[in-house]
Amino acid sequence: MLNEQGEKITRTHQKTVDIDHDLSRGEKLLGSLGGIFSRTWKSKKSRSITGPVMTRGESPKRRVNHLETREKLGLNHFPKPQSRTHGPLPESPDAYQKLEVEKAKQDDGLADLSDLLSELKNMAVDMGTEIERQNNGLDHLQDDVDELNFRVKQSNQRALRLLGK
Repeated sequence: MLNEQGEKITRTHQKTVDIDHDLSRGEKLLGSLGGIFSRTWKSKKSRSITGPVMTRGESPKRRVNHLETREKLGLNHFPKPQSRTHGPLPESPDAYQKLEVEKAKQDDGLADLSDLLSELKNMAVDMGTEIERQNNGLDHLQDDVDELNFRVKQSNQRALRLLGK
């Protein structure tokens, strides 16, 4: 779900690049119309539209494929430690042997819990990295959208002046 969100941000940012291209053509047309009816006009661009910026050269799809490959190779799972119980104990277990069996069971349970917590920690770190990457992408998107908004307002004002309103 987080990767899908990142892909949507990237697609949205790519659309701003397409809008920039269309807006540039419209601004050229407005500029040429200005020569017929009044003085020529050129739009003011305070900065260029950068488009989607991928950090660390890593695409979300590539990351997913990498994780799937690791999963297939069995590299994502931590090796499970061998159980400390060594099979059935003799028929006459005393209290000390029962205690040792219980300790071994608890140790196995704690080892499993430790492995699970390690996996959860790795997942949390990966999610944090992805969220940080998306926040950076949103910052760049916001800058580009602000620039497009400014230019659209300028173009609309120019068109209204040409129409005499």
